[in-house]
Amino acid sequence: MPGRYKETLRELYEGETSRAHRFRYWLLGFDLVAILFVVVTSFTAYGPWIQVVDIAFGVVIIADLAARVWLAPRPWRFLVYPTTLADLVSAISFFAPLAGEGFAFLRVVRMLRLLHMYQMRARLRQDFRFFRESEQALVAATNLGVFIFVMSGLVFATQHRTSADIGNYADALYFTVTALTTTGFGDITLEGTGGRMISIAIMICGVTLFLRLAQVLFRPLKVREPCATCGLVLHDADAVHCKHCGTTIHIETEGEL
Repeated sequence: MPGRYKETLRELYEGETSRAHRFRYWLLGFDLVAILFVVVTSFTAYGPWIQVVDIAFGVVIIADLAARVWLAPRPWRFLVYPTTLADLVSAISFFAPLAGEGFAFLRVVRMLRLLHMYQMRARLRQDFRFFRESEQALVAATNLGVFIFVMSGLVFATQHRTSADIGNYADALYFTVTALTTTGFGDITLEGTGGRMISIAIMICGVTLFLRLAQVLFRPLKVREPCATCGLVLHDADAVHCKHCGTTIHIETEGEL
C-alpha cells in the first residue's frame, strides 16, 4: 500500500501526464494565493479566522514538503536545498502566530514560496510558446518581482509597529518601489539604523535587478537562433558561429548607423 501511494505521488510530482501537469500548476496557484493572503491580511487586524487559514496553509505546505522529501533519492541531502529550507521556514511562519503575536514578524518569510516559480520554468517553457520566446525577460522580471515582494514583506514585518507611516503591506510596497527607483519622495522613512540598512539594501540590490531587466528588454545578451547542426538555441547577439559546434549561423539584425 505505501508503495502504491509513493508511485502515485511520484507520478504527480515528476510525471508527464495531464493530471501531473494540472497538479503542479495547482501548486503554483496555491503559492500565489498564499502570497496574496499575506498581502490582503496586512490590511486587517489579526483575528481567529486568519489564524485558522494560517494553519490550513501551513498544513498544505508541510504535506507538500513531506511528499517531496519522501520521493527524494537522498532525503537528508534534499533537506538542505535552498528551496526546501525556504519551504520549512515558510511553514513554520504559518504556525508561529500560535505562540503569540510577537512571532508575527516571521510572516515575511512566506514570500519565499515565490521561489517555486523558478521550478516551473521547464514546464512553462514546454507548454507556452510565449514563455519560450520571452524567457530571459520573464525570468528577469520574476527576479525583480520576487525581490520587491520579499523586501516589502521585510519592511512591513520590521516597521509596522515602530513606524506610523507603515500601516499595511501597501505602504511597505510603496516605500520599496520609491527606494528602488531612487525617487525618494520622503513621505515615508524607516526608523533607526536597521531601517536605514534595509533602505540601502533595497537601493543597491534592487537597482541592479532593475537594470538587468532593462538590459534584457532593450538589449538582450542572448538571442534565440537555433543552430541547424547541433540545435543550440541561445547565442550571443553578435555571434557569427555557433559556440557549441562552430557552424555558421545567420542572426537577423537591424544594423547600426
